[in-house]
Amino acid sequence: MENDATPPLAGLRVVELSSFVASPLGGMTLAQLGADVIRVDQIGGGPDIDRWPLAPSGRSLYWAGLNKGKRSFTADLRSAEGRALVARLAADAGVVLTNAPPRDGLTYEALREARPDLIHVQLLGTREGGNAVDYTVNAAVGFPSLTGPSASAEPSNHVMPAWDVACGLYLAIGLLAAERHRLRTGEGTRLRVALSDVALATAGNLGMLAEAQLGQVRPRLGNHLFGDFGRDFATADGRVMVAVLTARHWRDLVAATGLTEVADALERALGADFRTAGDRYAYRDALGGVLAPWFASRTCAEVEDGLKGTSVLCSRYRDLAEVAAGLDDEPLMGEIDQPGIGRHLAPASPMRLGDAVPAPEPAPELGQHTGEILREVLGVPDEEVADLRARGVAGEPG
Repeated sequence: MENDATPPLAGLRVVELSSFVASPLGGMTLAQLGADVIRVDQIGGGPDIDRWPLAPSGRSLYWAGLNKGKRSFTADLRSAEGRALVARLAADAGVVLTNAPPRDGLTYEALREARPDLIHVQLLGTREGGNAVDYTVNAAVGFPSLTGPSASAEPSNHVMPAWDVACGLYLAIGLLAAERHRLRTGEGTRLRVALSDVALATAGNLGMLAEAQLGQVRPRLGNHLFGDFGRDFATADGRVMVAVLTARHWRDLVAATGLTEVADALERALGADFRTAGDRYAYRDALGGVLAPWFASRTCAEVEDGLKGTSVLCSRYRDLAEVAAGLDDEPLMGEIDQPGIGRHLAPASPMRLGDAVPAPEPAPELGQHTGEILREVLGVPDEEVADLRARGVAGEPG
């Protein structure tokens, strides 16, 4: 990659019929690696076209953020003629990524008739095909019972759509695995990923389901780290999060705070061994009480300076406005001129391939590329393109 400016997925075309988070994120991940991802929407936009957060102009920052680097094609998916155009696109690309409800002419079975080696990647809510979203899946898998203040008995949702994000990356990985299979064998693949399965698998992979099966009830811990020493501390001007995951982390923490002798004395008094995660976790309240005055007597900057050069894991709590105000020096970010929104900093792909420094690309205007895709991909003559637009079959109204 260092000596080749060609992105790794150049030449791969994906037709994406999707909305909301997981499927668009999967498509954007592929687009940021060089794939030609054609997002297909109903004329006027799909159900996520105006999803919050919104720019001052009223445009969806959410939609723009998840569709960077794609091409946009719109058609009247309610009409047989509009669906037929999309089916031709799918047959040409040979790869479909979707979470859209099944429509006549756009089902896996119908598309495979025209392209036997079709790769069809579909996001489902549940394995059986039922409806589910991140918020309902999260509730069903049990995480809200562990989130929130330790004294609360009520479930507490978190704001990060973790299952959507994980599912979107599974979709991208699965699609690439299917494409590799087709390169080796010439065979297509029908791949289905259920949001509920991703959440359940993650809970199982982290040992949390086995823990519950074996009769161990995990408590709600607030901002404490489960299984080791980690918590938030108040400082003179804010709060920081500190995490200890190894004996070295612990050794460096008490040395940097000047509390080695105090910690050793507490260890002897309790008959504990703070080199072990289990004892650090078991005595977390006592250890927190010893450390809290050191943090409380210092500003966040002084805490950062005091821990500099150590292995201690520590970060100041920031809100999004503060993070946004400091983006100028972030190498991941670049300025884009997003249609309908204006200039702002946006992230490129977090994947760093060799020495390449990719720049973020804006999301398209809705339907922006419909004409060029009809002409260049499907070979539709200009006069027919104009007719399709005039009759409301493809493309946004002029």
